[in-house]
Amino acid sequence: MATFVISKRFSGDYKFEFTSRKGKTIFTSNAYELRMDCEAAAEYVRSVLETCSYVKFKTTKGKFFFRVVVDNEVVATSRKYSTELMVQKGIVEITKYGSKAEILDFSNNSFVFED
Repeated sequence: MATFVISKRFSGDYKFEFTSRKGKTIFTSNAYELRMDCEAAAEYVRSVLETCSYVKFKTTKGKFFFRVVVDNEVVATSRKYSTELMVQKGIVEITKYGSKAEILDFSNNSFVFED
């Protein structure tokens, strides 16, 4: 099942990532100072994934990616893909499984599986 994973950046800000059923990151959110803001944004994005816009781009090196736009604001950027077809598959995965995805919080840096 696809999931939203909340974690901390090295800068101390919070982010959420949408990961596919196979565990690959599809997109990463913008930075949030507070964890509760990040959680609220993840909940909101999850609720509007089927109706938001996906704007496709191509890098100068020939890689493809997209940005998730909600209410004329970019809320997340996808990973880089090698083909435009892979970008479309990522978007389809988001619209198909995003609303059912659970939210996992790994921002407290404690490991589930200790040594």
